[in-house]
Amino acid sequence: MPSVVPTALTPTLPSLSQLKDRSPRWAKDLANVSTRAAALATVADRPGPDFLITGTKRGGTTSLFNYLLMHPGVLGLFPESRGKKSTDFFFADDQHSESWYRSHFHTRRHRERIERRLGYAPVGGEASPYYLWDPRIAGKVAAQYPGVKALVLLRDPVERAWSHYQERTQNGVEPLGFAEALAAEPARLEGEIDRMLADPTYHSTSHDWYSYRSRGIYLPQLQNWLTHFHRDQVLVLRSEDMYGDVQGVFDQVSEFLGLDRVTLPTTRTFNASHRKSSVPEPVRSELAEFYAPHNLALEDFLGFDLDWTSPDSAGDADGLG
Repeated sequence: MPSVVPTALTPTLPSLSQLKDRSPRWAKDLANVSTRAAALATVADRPGPDFLITGTKRGGTTSLFNYLLMHPGVLGLFPESRGKKSTDFFFADDQHSESWYRSHFHTRRHRERIERRLGYAPVGGEASPYYLWDPRIAGKVAAQYPGVKALVLLRDPVERAWSHYQERTQNGVEPLGFAEALAAEPARLEGEIDRMLADPTYHSTSHDWYSYRSRGIYLPQLQNWLTHFHRDQVLVLRSEDMYGDVQGVFDQVSEFLGLDRVTLPTTRTFNASHRKSSVPEPVRSELAEFYAPHNLALEDFLGFDLDWTSPDSAGDADGLG
């Protein structure tokens, strides 16, 4: 009669994620190179993105991408086990080819298998909050993928600026107080757009990291994308609507992408800051006054109310406007 090993002594096999965490760096690098080489060998059968989540920063880009990955008709970046949401290909990447970029998307053969199972075509894409902000990217995308659809999440710019600042301080790259950082922004960003436009390979850290105030002026960013894409290719959403009704906004996005409606297994947020605090006064009121005309112009352009922080409501530190 075979012996029975007591349960307490039975070894527990590590999960795939645990094995990845325990793997040395060289092993991970080798796996990445091998996987990319295999994907490049089949790149002729790999279309590019069907959609891009383009921003805004601190507006829920990561959450929306993770919600979409819960849909059976949405494909993550290849290989999906890496859990990447972006390739960063369209900004400051002069090291990789367009073939390298397409190697991150699933093959047509794989898509056809899924379509036979679902009854409709799956879609693939990526997400980067920098794609809306960098003025060069819309043109780059349109030149290579003119049929792509763009998802744009816009958050109350007062709250967005504060969240952006908190992220920078958490990451240890912002030594200034919030008011001081806003005052330093013009000097930090001076000449950066000109350098970016003159050099397609130049990535401005200042333009990315310290654009607390200017990044919340959304209308020029949207108009830039709509210069290159038809209006029906760009879906603009309020971040507040997504967090207030995740399933409802998810259904809206699914319809925009040509997908069947499904019920999300979870509506928790992703990549949210653990530091919960209100925008300090008097900066909150100053920002609300600054953004008021920009928000009004954006409302006129979009044709719906944004209901963001206004100068009259700026004293309510707990509200979103």
